[in-house]
Amino acid sequence: MAWDLLFTSDIGLLSLATIVFMIFMVIFIARYALRHAAEESKAKALSEGQHGAGAH
Repeated sequence: MAWDLLFTSDIGLLSLATIVFMIFMVIFIARYALRHAAEESKAKALSEGQHGAGAH
């Protein structure tokens, strides 16, 4: 009964679209954050390597 309501009624289809949209948004935001965190840590390591090598 619940599956029929989800796939056949207007409210069910809107709910399904919302659920799918939110899943994609979570995946997108997680990938975005991880990618930028990796870039930031790589840039920090490069800048520390350049400054640290000539300091001592």
